[in-house]
Amino acid sequence: MKRGAFAAAAWLVIVLLAVPSIAQPPKNWLVRADRSTSATDPDGAGNIKFSSTGAGFHATTPQAAVFWSPENTASGSYSLKGTFMLNKPSGHTNYYGLVFGGKDLGGSQQSYLYFLVAQDGTWLLKKRDGDRSTEDVAPRAINAAVKKPDAQGKSVNALEVRVGASAVEYFVNGTLVTTTPRKGAAANTDGIYGIRVNHLLDVQVDGFGVSKP
Repeated sequence: MKRGAFAAAAWLVIVLLAVPSIAQPPKNWLVRADRSTSATDPDGAGNIKFSSTGAGFHATTPQAAVFWSPENTASGSYSLKGTFMLNKPSGHTNYYGLVFGGKDLGGSQQSYLYFLVAQDGTWLLKKRDGDRSTEDVAPRAINAAVKKPDAQGKSVNALEVRVGASAVEYFVNGTLVTTTPRKGAAANTDGIYGIRVNHLLDVQVDGFGVSKP
């Protein structure tokens, strides 16, 4: 190989090694920002980033958003889990966690339940019904089980929703924080499950999925 060709090849190798790998978006997953009117709105997600990272997911959200795959559905009795690492605190309280019982998530009649935690040590449990309407399923509350950011600004919270025949239990880091009857606002637990991350957050999600009892 001539010196010029060798130098060019060496330079190419150095460039390729220097280029960081780009995380691929999860296959078949959809994203819907709160302000959008559908999952197909080309402007709805803005600069939201959602990618696969190993066996988990990474979400960076300048806007609040819901992430899901239409293939991920659960019915009857089941357990939904996910471990959420907050990589850095937000400028104010914002929530992130699990979505379940979802229907029409890409349309105007979207509905789902969501169980979330925040950096101030509180959790919330709400229901969305339509584009704008939400209601509390249980009062928002503080609980020592919810980990706050450490000195490096990180926190890890393992969330779990256990749907039983007549009641739903909600856990943070193995601690039961509340129980609701499987009726009223929490009656519709069958459907799509996914992830919700409110705005101005950087969150890693691992161990996400559903199991049957």
